Amino acid sequence: MYAIIATGGKQYKVAEGDIINVEKLGIEVGETVTFDQVLAVNNGELVVGTPVVSGAKVTAKVLCERKAKKVIVYKYKRKSGYHKKNGHRQLFTKVQIESITA
Repeated sequence: MYAIIATGGKQYKVAEGDIINVEKLGIEVGETVTFDQVLAVNNGELVVGTPVVSGAKVTAKVLCERKAKKVIVYKYKRKSGYHKKNGHRQLFTKVQIESITA
């Protein structure tokens, strides 16, 4: 059984026991979070929502909050001597999927 959920402007295909990194949720470590935006559920047959599946939800346990690897942003314009280097580390929350109900 798997589900497709939407959180943080992205979509994730999840199954029970999966560990995924989502955009920062701001929830304490060890607490549970419920994802209500379930776009599709498959347990033998695929049920696609319009836009979400009614009554479906995914619960997950928050494992930790961290920063991702640094992404280098480098701006450069030729012949003008302009260059600018900047780095960015995006915050994320690591969650473990506990149950899928449809």
